[in-house]
Amino acid sequence: MCTRLRAPITNTCVHTCVCPHANAPLRDAAAHPVPPRSPQALCSQPGRPKDYALPNASWSRDMLDLYDRFLAMTKEGLWKRIPSYNNVLDHIPESMKLAHEKKKDTRLFLRSIEAEGVGFEYVMFLNSSEKRVVCLFQPGSYLEGHPGFAHGGSIATIIDSTIGSCAIFVAGRVMTANLSINYMSPVPLGSVVLVDSKVDKVEGRKVFLSCKVQSVDGGTLHAEATALFIQLDATKSQKQQASCQ
Repeated sequence: MCTRLRAPITNTCVHTCVCPHANAPLRDAAAHPVPPRSPQALCSQPGRPKDYALPNASWSRDMLDLYDRFLAMTKEGLWKRIPSYNNVLDHIPESMKLAHEKKKDTRLFLRSIEAEGVGFEYVMFLNSSEKRVVCLFQPGSYLEGHPGFAHGGSIATIIDSTIGSCAIFVAGRVMTANLSINYMSPVPLGSVVLVDSKVDKVEGRKVFLSCKVQSVDGGTLHAEATALFIQLDATKSQKQQASCQ
């Protein structure tokens, strides 16, 4: 099932060009023993919005095991778990917010379903030194396309979000200019896949990235993607907003 995303900057649709890369997160994760999870690690901090990137009852054994292995790697300082909230502005540091941006009763698309396990169940981990973000993704029953499999659009969404997170940590606030996806194998509902993204190069305000979606055992390549993100000019955005008021 193929999905085309329209680029907000260039107004073109991109279909090809893939840059697969190494299977390192699987090897790294497998090399670390699984530590017991502490109750503190499963709870959001007081006064903070709910963090949806923490284990819940819907997570499968594969999802929990992989989460534990990546969490173990955070103890070494190379990887960091990225919190996930249901409002976009909760992800943005105050120093990066524009003057006109105020929190409203809106929801991040991937966190728009309150029920556990039926939508996007995912958690992302950042490796700053490698300029990589790896997402552990378990698609729920509300993401069905072909019977029994995740809709191609949901795969495109999790790819875009993972690659976008990777771009943000390199260039700050960005937007998708184009996204090219090759679908190789459908993703079964309830299965767990790794969405592995990395920055390939940066040219001025342009951030080029690549990504692949693979099964937990690394035996199945579900999709490959390349993307171009554009770094936003915060000063220009603020001036444009002021001129419209």
